[in-house]
Amino acid sequence: MPLVKVDSPNVEYSGEHITSHYDYSTVEVREDSGHKICTPSTRRFTIRTERHVPKTGLLMVGLGGNNGTTVLGGILANKYGMTWETKEGTQCANYLGSLTQSSTVRLGTDALKGTDVYVPMSDLLPMVHPNDVVVGGWDISGTNMGDAMRRAKVLDVSLQLQLYPHMKDMVPMPGVYFKNFIASNQEARADNVLRGTKMEQMEQVRQQIRQFRAATGVDKVIVLWTANTERYASVGQGLNDTAANLMAAIERGDDEISPSTIYCVASILEGCSYINGSPQNTFVPGVLELATQHDTFIAGDDFKSGQTKMKSVLVDFLVSAGIKPTSIVSYNHLGNNDGYNLSSPQQFRSKEISKSNVVDDMVASNRLLYQEDEKPDHCVVIKYIPYVGDSKRAMDEYTSEIFMGGHNTIVMHNTCEDSLLAAPLIIDLVVLCELAERIRIMDHTHKTPKYEKMHVVLSLLSYLTKAPIVPPNTPVVNALFKQRDCIINIMRACVGLPPDNHMLLEHKLKTAGSCQRLLATPPTQPTTPGIDQTPPSFAKTDLLPATMVPAADAVDMHSKTITTQFNNRDAEAA
Repeated sequence: MPLVKVDSPNVEYSGEHITSHYDYSTVEVREDSGHKICTPSTRRFTIRTERHVPKTGLLMVGLGGNNGTTVLGGILANKYGMTWETKEGTQCANYLGSLTQSSTVRLGTDALKGTDVYVPMSDLLPMVHPNDVVVGGWDISGTNMGDAMRRAKVLDVSLQLQLYPHMKDMVPMPGVYFKNFIASNQEARADNVLRGTKMEQMEQVRQQIRQFRAATGVDKVIVLWTANTERYASVGQGLNDTAANLMAAIERGDDEISPSTIYCVASILEGCSYINGSPQNTFVPGVLELATQHDTFIAGDDFKSGQTKMKSVLVDFLVSAGIKPTSIVSYNHLGNNDGYNLSSPQQFRSKEISKSNVVDDMVASNRLLYQEDEKPDHCVVIKYIPYVGDSKRAMDEYTSEIFMGGHNTIVMHNTCEDSLLAAPLIIDLVVLCELAERIRIMDHTHKTPKYEKMHVVLSLLSYLTKAPIVPPNTPVVNALFKQRDCIINIMRACVGLPPDNHMLLEHKLKTAGSCQRLLATPPTQPTTPGIDQTPPSFAKTDLLPATMVPAADAVDMHSKTITTQFNNRDAEAA
């Protein structure tokens, strides 16, 4: 249970819910005769969060891959408190890299000390703990999870030896495999696949979800795609533009119905939130309409773990500082199965699109730097180099225009174990998605206010994705810290706390709390031989620079400094 409790008349705690009556402040801007007219406005919301954390199941598509085995192995290692020896010494299982498990948020200011108070993010609201998540899933390879972990070569061997007995008897469920959507080099792995028409396979996936729920006793299931990147599917009228047309296309077995579409539709029909961790266009218009009809969350696209995450930080910094990035060149090479699949041009194109759009909102935020249709030159290259395995290399060059025609170039090299960065993101996606399923919001500006879920396109998870999907007519935000603040401030709203604005206005005043405490308990003045300790009279301030004239309410410590300088000058004059 969370350790944070808010003492406010706007927050109510019951055995079932935390209810927050929240005033949401925004600024509306309109143009008028060349002026921008800003109108502050406030809307009243009531936010209700269910306190009971249900038993949660996670079904991963691609369970036997590098990400799937690393997530499962990591959860088991943490659950059983495993330690193992490395060349650096003893290593303990942890959730480093997880936003929900290993980061903190600022609550406010300590009432006595005046210092910032931070708590783990997971203490703000009731959240499922990763150790309690029940894991299962599908894979087109029938290799058991113990051997799949060994094949991935991600975790230390001494840890694998401990995990193997827990994983060797776990075999992925047969998966959906349409060979025209992933690289042909994956065909050799496809020995564990469903049979039948596309509609029959979709119904089999639904049945597998039901069986998993019944066998494990979980209260809810979240489905997450962490399998190979697919090529883009065609989008067209009569194909997948509406929910009805999409279902008809599945029924007739249309060639443009992808495996990820089959899983997504099956999940929606079973009431399971679906998260897309790859860049393909799973969320065609028909999927969005179907999710809306069933009020079921969809979220994605493509995990944001390494190079793109750095890009969303660095470009935001440069543009915010008034520096103009003009060229961004990103190169990667990796040797895992993801890289093997991406060596096919069609699959690489899906990844290239998701990586290339990450700077768009930051560029659009500063029209002093960029014209309406102007963007930096941006190139992304990915190469498959088997030797490096899961240890991906990323090299980036950022060239920017600076003051008076100058140029600045930043070159970055990043070596990262791809799956060890992605696994904590998968955990966060599940934890935050499950939390969002328990939140209901009432907008009191509506004629008939009622509690509603968030929009089915769960853009709250944008921090964790390269190409975040958002509801129609909603701005896309890629800047990393804006995305993180969104998560934190919505969680703060759920417990009736205002957004953390970082103003620290109380410390910007002459009567700031720290100064008041000093005045209440003046420090003892040390005696310096030969120096007059009497504070200067204001008649003598003409001997001081204007910036050193003490304010009428200056603290004693400040007066001491000025007094010493003043009397030193007296001594020199004498």
